[in-house]
Order: sequence, then structure tokens, then C-alpha cells
Amino acid sequence: MKTFNEAETKPPTIDEFLIKIESLKEKAGVDLSTAEDLSLAVMNLISLEEHFFFTGIKTKQNEYFDTSLEIRNIRKELLADLMPNHEGETWCISKHLLSTTMRLIEVGNKLQSENKKDEARKMFERAYKIYSIFWALKLKLITGGKIQKTAKDSSATLNTNSSQLEDLVTKLADCCNE
Repeated sequence: MKTFNEAETKPPTIDEFLIKIESLKEKAGVDLSTAEDLSLAVMNLISLEEHFFFTGIKTKQNEYFDTSLEIRNIRKELLADLMPNHEGETWCISKHLLSTTMRLIEVGNKLQSENKKDEARKMFERAYKIYSIFWALKLKLITGGKIQKTAKDSSATLNTNSSQLEDLVTKLADCCNE
């Protein structure tokens, strides 16, 4: 089976991804539904950090900054559970991918509530593409150095069919499959 390393120009197919995932499941007992829930929790903790920061600034009450720090420490612990074998800056990359996903979902929800359904759908699609890149990085299907190419290739499919990474996440991270 091929791996998706820096020397390759063509990413593996979905079937090759799935074979690798099955191998990971057998070796380490990977529970993707739990990891998906944990990734959503980390997204919400990042958002809480931001809200406590802005509330502290707006109200000039320092206890909000203290609470933000407590939330940050919990988020760091959970992100360590989610990304135990990180290398280089994949820790921060993961945090920012999850944060971006959460923000795009929130923008999509606001657009949806304003009855701007097409714009909302585009935001939701972008959020899912970013979330798919997170999963590819978490599962070591891509390396940090491949993220830029993956993101570019993924965004090229924004108005066409879904990308391979999105298809992979759809098949793997099914939170209803316990």
C-alpha cells in the first residue's frame, strides 16, 4: 500500500485510505466516533476561550481572563488526548483547523437564520473541507507539509463534487455508528 508522503505527487485513493484506517483500527483499536465527539468538544472550548477573552475586555473584569485560562488548560488536555503523537507544529495546526471549522459553522448558522441558504451552504461546505483536513492530519494520512496542497486541491472542488478527504471523513467519522 502506498503512503501519502512528500515525494508522491498523487494522493492515495479513498480505498487506500480505508485500508490504512482498517489497519490502524486493528493495531490500536481506533474509536473514531469518540474522537469525533472529542474534536467537537475541543472546538467548543476554543470558542469559549474567545468568548471569555472578549467578555473580559468588554467588561474590564479580570476574572473572565482567569476563567479563559482554566478553559484553555482543559482544552490543552483534551487536544493532547486527541493528538497524542504530534510532530512539529501539527498540534497548533490541528487547533487552528478545529477553530476554523467551528467559526465557519457559526457563520453558516447565522447566514442560515438570515435565510441566505446558498451562502450558508458554502460556509458549511468550507467547514467540512477544513474538518476533513484535520482528520487527514490526525490520522497521519497527510503530513503537515502536504496540508497546503491538500487545502488547495480541496478548495478547487468547492463548487464541484466533494474531495477525497471529505469522502473519507464521511465514511470514517460517523457519530451515529457506535
